[in-house]
Order: sequence, then C-alpha cells, then structure tokens
Amino acid sequence: MLELQHLSFEVADEHGGKGIVKDVSLTIPDRELVVITGPNGGGKSTLARLIAGVETPTAGRIIFDGIDVTDLSITERAKRGIAFAFQQPVRFKGLQVLDLLRIAAGKRLGVGEACEYLSAVGLCAKDYIDREVNASLSGGELKRIEIATVLARSARLSIFDEPEAGIDLWSFSNLITVFENMRRHIRDSSIMIISHQERILSVADRIVVIREGRVAAQGPREEILPTLIGTTSAVAACRQLTKEDRE
Repeated sequence: MLELQHLSFEVADEHGGKGIVKDVSLTIPDRELVVITGPNGGGKSTLARLIAGVETPTAGRIIFDGIDVTDLSITERAKRGIAFAFQQPVRFKGLQVLDLLRIAAGKRLGVGEACEYLSAVGLCAKDYIDREVNASLSGGELKRIEIATVLARSARLSIFDEPEAGIDLWSFSNLITVFENMRRHIRDSSIMIISHQERILSVADRIVVIREGRVAAQGPREEILPTLIGTTSAVAACRQLTKEDRE
C-alpha cells in the first residue's frame, strides 16, 4: 500500500517559489488500479515522479508498505517494488531489447518469455527482440517497449505516466487490453496510471482528480467518471462495467 502524507513540491521562480503539488494526502491500496486525472499542468506527472523518486518533495512523507521511502533514491525504491514508466521513455544505445527486459525482470528471461511481454504490448517479437533501444526506434515503439519492461518487473506498484502519449490508435486499443488484463490479475500489487483518456479511466477501480496541485475529487470509478464526462450514458456504462467486474 502507498500512502502520501501532506505531500508538497515547489520550484523556484522570480517570486521565490511556485507550488506544483500542494499538501496532497492520498492512499493507493493493494489490489487496485487507480487513475490520476485532471487538467494539463495540474501536477499529475509531478506527483508520479515524486512517488517514483525522480523528484524530491519539499514537504510531506511517502510511505510504501509501511516504510518511509521519502528520502530513498529511484534505484532504492525500484528495489522495494516501485516501477515507473516515463512519459518520454529513455533510450539506451548499445543495449538490446532482450537485455532491457532481462534487467527489468531481474533474471535471465528466456527468449520465449521476453517475446510474450513484447506481444502483450502489440509488438512483433521477432522484429524487436534483438533491436537496440536507441534512436532507430520511434517514440511509440519506445513507449511500448518500456511498458513491456514494467510488465516484466511484476512490481508491487506499477506507475504509468500518460502511457497513451505518442502511440497510434491501434496500439492504444492494445494498451487498454494490457491494462484490463493487469487489472484482472492484480493480487498483492497495485497500479497507478496518469491519464485523461476516457477509455483508460473506464478500467479504473478508483479515480483521483488533481487540479492546481491538489486533490479535487476521488472515489470509485462509477461515482467519479460520470462527473468528468457529464452524460447519462457514462453513468450506464459505469454501472455495466461494475456489473461485469462482479461477474
């Protein structure tokens, strides 16, 4: 379980400091897929980076599985089970996709296992398994490969920062399937996705709205999603999704 206790983050500006994340208290329980949404520039991605350890909060605490990880590095948090997929994936010249998946999994994956992770994100494994993770790959390809590495991690907390960015429509549909499958098979882990896409919001257990650096609303999908879309059809869709979950 992840607990954020009065988390804040400021950056320096000509007026002395600007608050990006402001006194956010939030709990991400185990066995839930939580989507963080809200207006652009509201602090969603910064919140994800704070949890992953990319940025350091100026106030507040981050508690993961009962342990204070506020001052731990991104590497130390990764060892404790926090996986993070960047909005803009990193390139690794000289490193092959197979090697990257093996590093993510923390073991010597067989080629067949690695290919399953690539296939899950809509990539033809034989075309990518020996490719270098470099500039020869498009942004969309890199995004899908990074998501495959998160799947290989089987982390306690998997964080995806706008996973839909830079990918085509077919890949986006495939991505929804990936998240639906992850949600169905959640055990003692949890998933956090930063997104404003309705189709991703529709697979959430819970939705958190961040606006101007603060939690503006949070609750079960069937309560929050209709308020974001504002249609009666959305209410019916949420009820149907909830019924399918129970079945």
